[in-house]
Amino acid sequence: MRLLQTLTALLLLLGSSMSAQILDPADWSFSVNRISDTEAELLMKATMDEGWHIYSYDLDTNSSVIPTSIIWEKSEAFTFNGDVMEPEPVEEFDKSFQELLRYHEGTVTLRQKILIHSSEDFKVKGELTYMTCNDEGCLPPDYIDMEFKVSGAKNPVSKESLEIDYANTDTPADTSDDDSEGEEVAIQSPSGKQGNRSLLGIFILSFLGGLAALLTPCVFPMIPLTVSFFTKKSKTRAQGISNAIIYGVSIIVLYTGLAYLVTAIFGADAMNAFSTNPYVNIAFFLLLVVFAISFFGAFEITLPSSWISRTDRASDKGGIIGIFFMAFTLALVSFSCTGPIIGTLLFEAASGGVQGPLIGMFGFSLALALPFALFAAFPGWLNSLPKSGGWLNSVKVVLGFVELAFAFKFLSNADLVWEAGLLPREQFIAIWIGIFLLMTLYLLGFFRMPHDSPIEKIPVFRLMLAIFSLCFVIYLIPGMWGAPLKLISGFPPPSFYAEAPGGFGGGGSTTVAGEIPDGADPEHCPHRLNCFHDFETGMAYAKEVNKPVMLDFTGWACVNCRKMEEQVWSDPRVLEILRNDVVLISLYVDEREKLPKDEQYVSPVTGKKIRTVGNLWSEFQIKHFQNNSQPQYIFLGHDNMEPLNGSTAYDPDIEFYIDWLEEGVERFQKQ
Repeated sequence: MRLLQTLTALLLLLGSSMSAQILDPADWSFSVNRISDTEAELLMKATMDEGWHIYSYDLDTNSSVIPTSIIWEKSEAFTFNGDVMEPEPVEEFDKSFQELLRYHEGTVTLRQKILIHSSEDFKVKGELTYMTCNDEGCLPPDYIDMEFKVSGAKNPVSKESLEIDYANTDTPADTSDDDSEGEEVAIQSPSGKQGNRSLLGIFILSFLGGLAALLTPCVFPMIPLTVSFFTKKSKTRAQGISNAIIYGVSIIVLYTGLAYLVTAIFGADAMNAFSTNPYVNIAFFLLLVVFAISFFGAFEITLPSSWISRTDRASDKGGIIGIFFMAFTLALVSFSCTGPIIGTLLFEAASGGVQGPLIGMFGFSLALALPFALFAAFPGWLNSLPKSGGWLNSVKVVLGFVELAFAFKFLSNADLVWEAGLLPREQFIAIWIGIFLLMTLYLLGFFRMPHDSPIEKIPVFRLMLAIFSLCFVIYLIPGMWGAPLKLISGFPPPSFYAEAPGGFGGGGSTTVAGEIPDGADPEHCPHRLNCFHDFETGMAYAKEVNKPVMLDFTGWACVNCRKMEEQVWSDPRVLEILRNDVVLISLYVDEREKLPKDEQYVSPVTGKKIRTVGNLWSEFQIKHFQNNSQPQYIFLGHDNMEPLNGSTAYDPDIEFYIDWLEEGVERFQKQ
């Protein structure tokens, strides 16, 4: 037993020493590649440790992560010829950050061309900002002061004669004579696949959307009509099967081609920007509300009849062209039912980059095309289909309820960006409860919509759907009182974006004194804890109330920090300790707020310039605890910076975390 305890202690000590090391996974080198007498190329080469990556230079500045960026010093000696160029990055949707991210791993070289206006030697100076991450989390952003020595030109270019093209977006061929400095590496993800999980999710969602579209009154009645056409036109069964396959492929080509046109015209990046733009989200909210009202039967949205007539005439030509235009006619005729579904899918799939809309429309059109092709190839199966009737309109009305619920998600997106408080969590949940409760009552026959047929008996499937809808309503109700609602996580606003702490009737977080201490900020702390964001202020309060300090080194872009807060801190036993027994100081090492100029300095510890609040806390962590990874949790007394019981990091084991917390409190009390 003693041997086992000794081995355990040694392993813990080894783990502690390994976790305390300073991580520096990216190594940068800088050089100049002379292209001609009057043109040079500045090369910035990063070599990253295995498993680490930096983010693309061309990344949305509003992203949760910090893109690689460069600020150049101006000079009369040269002019930039285009923007910074980079190799093609890995592109995938990150579910943790809920956004499309592009990054580089392995070795990557950034390039910046300049045109030389001076005959004398000169220097090009700049500041490089980057952030390194791996699957477990991110390090604080880092800054490097760059300096390139460039020789003057024998025949320098005059500025007046220049017509510089700033539209360079393609990565040029490697023109460096030095392979070690001019090499460009083809970047791939470790598995060779980009965002497989998210793209699979898009495909499944889109396939289900296609199945739902099949059951609408615009599409379902077209199945026997189409089968009848192929039965009459096909002289042999083989020809019938061949025509059915061509028809199905035509449907897929049409809808996937639509997705390609959308991304080709607007671009995948633009589509992703649309999905996070508050004005676009409001416009889409209004559009979905209009579509929902249309599904309810107030009016019908149709394309011009002249379009349908022309494609219908073209389908009479026969052959492959005729079959293709038959598929085109189906797409136009069914637009009033499929349009809202397609619009929603394209908007949601935009987060998947170029592949997202293409895979989304492929899944939708595959589900739509399969029944047409199969029934056309095997017309005898038609006998197993239910007859058209009022149930088709019921499907359309149910889709209207679903569209209306999704609409408020887009309104919530805009509200969260603006922090306007128009749709807090309780109101969002209340709206969903109302929508799905009405859908339940509709399915049970309590009321009818304009185009519904009277129902004497409720079909079994309709009853099962009503039961599911009612159960979902019951599940949503506790959310009004602060329940997490993990089943729909990501749809309602986060728990802190609410009218009342902990939902209606919740008391929120209080200290022992029942008041918010000066300097604490529960509005921006997990579970509305009275945490501090400044070390000196928090330490002063800890001395005042004679409690230990729990330092929480965290980051806005720290995935594992959020996991700890949502999965471990949410435990009532953990919350009790954090609320009553410690003073919590949360220091965000990637906080982008700039320090005043007179407070910026070069760190004697790291040799790097401290420019932001996040830089300050990152240096603080390295200086006192020899670590720069997050999350890191440390118990402190009031007299020195020595941890009371070591430190811990990401560990979803709640029992271990509680033991660690209790040990820290106990050691403080024994001091």
